Amino acid sequence: MGNNEETLTPPSGDGAGPVARAAALRDVLRQGAEEADREGRLPEKTVLGLTEAGLMRLMTPRRLGGYQGDARTLLEVAIEVGRGCCAAGWITGVVNAGNFVVSLFPERTREEVWSDNPDARTALVLGRPVTTVENTAGGIVVDGRWGYASGCLHADWMGGLVLADDGSGRPAPHFALMPMGELTVEDDWRFTGMRGTGSNTVVADRVFVPRHRLLPYLPVLHGETDGLVDPGHAYRNSLTGIFSIGLIGSLVGGADEAFRHVRERAPHRPVAGSSYDSQAASPAFQADLAQAAAKIETARLLALSVTDRIDAHAAAGKNPDLVTRARARMESTHVTQLCREAVDILMTAYGSSAFAESSPLQRIWRDVNVGSRHAGFGMGIPQQVYGSALVGRDPRDISLLV
Repeated sequence: MGNNEETLTPPSGDGAGPVARAAALRDVLRQGAEEADREGRLPEKTVLGLTEAGLMRLMTPRRLGGYQGDARTLLEVAIEVGRGCCAAGWITGVVNAGNFVVSLFPERTREEVWSDNPDARTALVLGRPVTTVENTAGGIVVDGRWGYASGCLHADWMGGLVLADDGSGRPAPHFALMPMGELTVEDDWRFTGMRGTGSNTVVADRVFVPRHRLLPYLPVLHGETDGLVDPGHAYRNSLTGIFSIGLIGSLVGGADEAFRHVRERAPHRPVAGSSYDSQAASPAFQADLAQAAAKIETARLLALSVTDRIDAHAAAGKNPDLVTRARARMESTHVTQLCREAVDILMTAYGSSAFAESSPLQRIWRDVNVGSRHAGFGMGIPQQVYGSALVGRDPRDISLLV
């Protein structure tokens, strides 16, 4: 999918690459994280910072003002953003995945989305379509609901699944791309963590979707994108691979931020009920810190290996086999588990004050615990998918998200 960090030209032309720009935003993101958690949406200052840094157009085609970037850059940006705010990192990942899907639509659609606004953002939902579709001249009319629509409060466009005629008279799943201005958002995101993602339900009430804003879902899901995109923007993996990259990046960044917070304060915090004048002097604390550090670094390295494998297939022009794709889902899931385990260790090591509402640790703990239980990572399905592939069965019999 494009090039690496060193060869990407920032759209605003200040000479810094997107990962460096994301790192430079960390203080702004930290300042807005509490408000995001309280209000159920990112603060405008956070959204403006991410947008002005070009971090919402990592996957937008270069000729339309984007980076046309690779999977590793998306991951590293999401990690940096997640260090400042897990919810912001999550939305950055989802929006860029949404923009990547838009880049696969016909040229007319791409022009419609980005010609006047290179920073246009697309929310994307991969859940089952709950819609009614009526065929009409030039397209379809949709009544539908799409839940868990992360980023919908900050998006210009929404990509949701519908069942539409595939040209043979049979219904098949398609992405329907709709302007957010023609949709309504039900404020129903009431979760313990990842509150700032504003992952509400989006509703369409007889919204017309022209034919050029419909894209067959299964070819995109399976990485069969030959001929759909510009040269140099080839993508060789299932959509599940690219979709999960930003999500796991957010969690790695959040876990690393929790580690930084605990480590920096250790020399100045006594160990209650002991003779140690600081946590840093306690062998038990040192052991906990080492264990958490190892889990976070393992998660980061494993996440990077997933992205590098995706980028290597793209560079070679080869689609990975089902075992490789199933492995990516399993390894992404393992990344989330390692992050959750590391944060749990850090909360215990820090002490009960980690759970004070004034502590950023409790927000990170909630965000990582909720984010790591996303449907793409949970309920034992990734393990079944990978195990099925390893014994020569088709893992898509268990889940299409491979």
